[in-house]
Amino acid sequence: MEVKAKLRYARVGAQKARLVVDLVRGKDVGDALKILKNTNKKTAIMVSKLIESALANAEQKKVIDIDNLYVKSISVDAGPVLKRWKPRAQGRASAFNRKMSHINLVLDER
Repeated sequence: MEVKAKLRYARVGAQKARLVVDLVRGKDVGDALKILKNTNKKTAIMVSKLIESALANAEQKKVIDIDNLYVKSISVDAGPVLKRWKPRAQGRASAFNRKMSHINLVLDER
């Protein structure tokens, strides 16, 4: 029985988020949380909260043994981009983008 959770509009770029997500794909939930706790990235906190949310979803269903769960699939998709301007010298302006991403998580029982 699969358990799903998703985080939408995370304020981190998809390329940076994929670096953290690749660390936990296929791991047991306990091991994944330990890895994320020791990872010094902004995305690690977001992904650990997402895994805890999926665990709460599994506990709510009451048909799955929580101790046997593993990360079946986790993916990061690019979200919308906020286009912003920064003032520069001599009255000019430079454009920069604030990127977002969507993180999808599926836990399953071994």
